[in-house]
Amino acid sequence: MALFDKTTEDKKTLRKLTPKESALATRLLSRPRITEKSYALNAANKYVFEVTKTSTKKSVKRAVEEVYGVNVTAVNIVRLPAKKRVSGQKRTVGFKGAVKKAIVTVVQGQTIELFKAGM
Repeated sequence: MALFDKTTEDKKTLRKLTPKESALATRLLSRPRITEKSYALNAANKYVFEVTKTSTKKSVKRAVEEVYGVNVTAVNIVRLPAKKRVSGQKRTVGFKGAVKKAIVTVVQGQTIELFKAGM
């Protein structure tokens, strides 16, 4: 039976991307977030970036693919709230700004060279 000999699996082909400068990326990606937790996520092909408050998952995915030349499989976005901080002898109250960060998952076998240096 010829029907059962064929496999129905779709093999996803990865697009070959080349890193390049992008106006979109400069607008959306503020900087990489370099912490102990982000370096622990690097082992699972996940990279953490601080992004602007108006950025979306699709725009972050496109920006990272353009700038770093890697294929992105998933993007998770987290909004960290502003926190109250007290400083000085007069106990002055101030606020630490709110941050939006994106956790970008890259295809197995690809890496972003920026995070290679280690802590």
